[in-house]
Amino acid sequence: MKYDISITKTTTPKEKPTDESKLGFGTIFTDHMFMMDYSAGKGWYNARIIPFGPIAIHPASTVLHYGAEIFEGLKAYRAADGTIRMFRPMENIQRLNRSAERLCLPELDEEGALDILNTMVELEKDWVPHSEGTSLYIRPFMYGNDPHLGVHAVKEATFVVICSPVGAYYPEGLNPVKIAIEAHDVRAVRGGTGYAKCGGNYAASLRAGEKAEKKGYTQVLWLDGVEQKYIEEVGAMNVMFKIGGKIVTPALDSGSILPGITRKSCLELLQDWGFEVEERKISVDELFAAAASGALEEAWGTGTAAVVSPIGQLYYQDTSYTLCGGKIGQTAQKLYDNLTGIQWGKLADTHGWSHIVCNG
Repeated sequence: MKYDISITKTTTPKEKPTDESKLGFGTIFTDHMFMMDYSAGKGWYNARIIPFGPIAIHPASTVLHYGAEIFEGLKAYRAADGTIRMFRPMENIQRLNRSAERLCLPELDEEGALDILNTMVELEKDWVPHSEGTSLYIRPFMYGNDPHLGVHAVKEATFVVICSPVGAYYPEGLNPVKIAIEAHDVRAVRGGTGYAKCGGNYAASLRAGEKAEKKGYTQVLWLDGVEQKYIEEVGAMNVMFKIGGKIVTPALDSGSILPGITRKSCLELLQDWGFEVEERKISVDELFAAAASGALEEAWGTGTAAVVSPIGQLYYQDTSYTLCGGKIGQTAQKLYDNLTGIQWGKLADTHGWSHIVCNG
């Protein structure tokens, strides 16, 4: 089912960036945004693309008081053949709906949501940057908009899509990062919202991140919320380890880990290449024992923004280990090269992950 989208184009288009080396991430926004409203009993209505600008919100809105909010993040790329394409957008739509179900927000029709993304990207195609490593970041989000106080399932909601041209995540190259394992704060617990992409998960992670940064570390490696023993995520990314030639990554069955689309793509590529992949619990003790013995060969995070983020140093309880001599490992480099090659249309997409929107 497609939503009936009205389009009101801006009469004052913005000047597009001329120096794409200074795009940064999430600071520049395109000319338009998509909005659609929901009411219980009526469903989704008033789908519209309008000029980008502030959103009016009731002071008693559900999102402001009870955190009824979810979001996604995906990218559109200007490929080598001149087409503009998104990477596995239906995976994002399906995850958005799983997040909506968890937070009692209304779900979207999948095909209708894909049509919304197609329409927005095609309208804003001139904003898709041209330089190596750049892309158009797409941020769909939904929030409860009930105009009264009281904890209850959402009866009114708003769905929005905004877009931002972004630069290369690693403007100076793919450099490994230093990671501190967090021993106090936890990101999520079994039965909580860890598998949902909602703002509260990220807000609750900021304190540990600030503490780690003050000590000279880039990110934190989260442990489980029950025993604080098992590895879960690194910063806002999934994490993978190469131990004794095998790829080990935390299993998703606890419900406390976000099912990353880049994670899924990496695992599929690794299996294609003949790696033995284990999705299971991995304790911090096992990880550091592997590091001490030399069995821990590589570690990296995976996510939409960075694609692959190599880990060069691990720190926990006054002990630290340097991996790969502080350089990116061969496996992480190969994953980055192949995923970005597929995304930018430089390598064959044998999995059918690229969704072509239009010609640039």
